[in-house]
Amino acid sequence: MKVPLFRRLSISFFVTVIGSILITSLISNDMIDKRFNEYLSNEHKRKITKVISLVEEIFVQEMDLQSVASYRELARVAILEDLYIEIKNPEGKVFFSSGREHLLHKKMMGHMSRPMMGMGWRKSLGQYMEENYSLTKDGKTTGTLIIGYFGQWNLTERDVGFKDTLNRAFLISITAALIFGLMMSILLSKQLTTPLIKLTGIANEMREGNLTVRADADTNTLEIDQLSKAMNHLAETLQQQEMLRKRLTTDMAHELRTPLTTLKSHMEAFIDGVWEPTEERFADCYEEVERLTKLVGNLQNLAKLEQAALQLNKEPFDLSQEIIKITEVMEPQFRKKNIPIELDLIQELRVLMDRDKIKQILFNLLSNAYKYTHEGGRVEIKLRKEDKGVVLTIKDNGIGISEKDLPYIFERFYRGDVSRSRETGGAGIGLAIVKTLVEAHGGKIKAESTPGMGSTFTITFPQNILSA
Repeated sequence: MKVPLFRRLSISFFVTVIGSILITSLISNDMIDKRFNEYLSNEHKRKITKVISLVEEIFVQEMDLQSVASYRELARVAILEDLYIEIKNPEGKVFFSSGREHLLHKKMMGHMSRPMMGMGWRKSLGQYMEENYSLTKDGKTTGTLIIGYFGQWNLTERDVGFKDTLNRAFLISITAALIFGLMMSILLSKQLTTPLIKLTGIANEMREGNLTVRADADTNTLEIDQLSKAMNHLAETLQQQEMLRKRLTTDMAHELRTPLTTLKSHMEAFIDGVWEPTEERFADCYEEVERLTKLVGNLQNLAKLEQAALQLNKEPFDLSQEIIKITEVMEPQFRKKNIPIELDLIQELRVLMDRDKIKQILFNLLSNAYKYTHEGGRVEIKLRKEDKGVVLTIKDNGIGISEKDLPYIFERFYRGDVSRSRETGGAGIGLAIVKTLVEAHGGKIKAESTPGMGSTFTITFPQNILSA
């Protein structure tokens, strides 16, 4: 069963909060409990030491311990420290006892206070315990001191109350933290899922065919913002592809209609006897058939574009010399329009590439430069080696490319020449083939152009195309 992201995130955040709180509480409680027990142990030792010192001091000064001041002092300390104090002489006779009434009262109140608190956290004061200490003077035993108390460390009402308060504080803190964690998990989950839900709705609109919709996720989350921008880019790309598809259909229908209409009219004229089947008229028909054949060939080339990267026959050769050979082959054609080809090439640049594909790249780019450069213009070819790889630049000073057409010139069957002139328009796949072949070699191509000033095509091949 699919679980909504909001619920999954909320549960995950809340479980994380619970786990963190439990771990922190257990560790903190354990450490505080150990430190508190250590404190109680030290306090207990301090009380016992205080009583022993007081008894020894009094016992040394007043052997019979019968003075009212001494008796009251020991009784006051016993009540103050919640202790039972008893002193015996060496024969075992008790000549001082603080009494246990205050301890019994403390024990009874300790048991009564537990249900009154209502929380069940208060601990029992513990079992009654006694410790015996020998009293000595001049190296001789003069008596025995007995100290009695409840519990391991003689917990006082304040100690028990402090521990109750500490436990209650932990309980309140955990409850508050859980409530806060639940609220924050819901809030964070909502902040993350709300823009995603919005983006999902926009994606569904795109799937239904509405490519004009754009994502506008109001979020500070970097990844969601990048996803929003990526979806907008995807929508723009799909919209452009849809536009190109429609334009391709229109262009191909126009290109096919003209020769078919010409052939149909010629055939009807022959059938009706209006025209005599002369050699010139058959030549006209043949020319239209050639046009149709060329269009079909372009469609076949389009189908082969995706296979170009899988059919590279790489071999080592000198790229500089190959460029020189191609320019020498095309130079007579350029000479007809008085267009010189200027070369600025690094010499002896050996590469490992598909020689035929490189020839096709150069031929297509130079053919475009020839078509769109006026008579008396110029074409420059530069080849250089840089840190980022091998850079090939072909620049002309022809008619240039408009700003609105520049982003689409590498798309299949895209032609900026709206008049679709047969002399200059072509079929619109030359640059698409160039881009595919360049990328098949791991390179990149970009175009820069200013209408009326010319165009510059820059191809960058990676370092790994170099041959030793």
